[in-house]
Amino acid sequence: MAAEEGARAGRRAGGVSAEFESERLRFRPQRIEDAEALHEAYRDEALMRYWSSAPHRTLDDTVAYLTPSGEGRGWSIVAKETGEVTGTLFTSERRSGVSEIGYLLVRRHWGRGYAREAVARLLDLLFLEEGRRRVFADTDPENGPSIRLLESLGFRREGLLRAEWETHIGVRDSVVWGLLRDEWKARWQP
Repeated sequence: MAAEEGARAGRRAGGVSAEFESERLRFRPQRIEDAEALHEAYRDEALMRYWSSAPHRTLDDTVAYLTPSGEGRGWSIVAKETGEVTGTLFTSERRSGVSEIGYLLVRRHWGRGYAREAVARLLDLLFLEEGRRRVFADTDPENGPSIRLLESLGFRREGLLRAEWETHIGVRDSVVWGLLRDEWKARWQP
């Protein structure tokens, strides 16, 4: 589930993009050294409920998960004020001009607007700097926080894929959310 996909979706053959930032956050290519900070999220049973894999039992599980796979690009989200790794952000080009995105935020950093700020900055990168025409994410239909985040950024519900994912909580449907470059640009231009 894209909005819930892991760091594996966050790497592209040939490497990851350079660092970039937003007002309060810095985004740098993920490193294995981030595993300890991110394990807090990956072991969180409630947070991982709608993920495509089960919560990680050990730090070694998280290290393995963060090991580059050669697909897509991934960044660690770092709070500028503290230097603390607060989550992950990733994208994978699915076809020319079309990218899928995903994100994960450590629970203790919720409620600060970090997820919205991070995903909005990623959308700027994809649409305004790289020229993508469409970005999409998919979520479990019961993942309310992720759905609200996507809606707040202007994503539109495009469809329901029934019995799409076989996960640790059973076979799950998936809702596809899409956003077009022109919609994103119109939303933020005066």
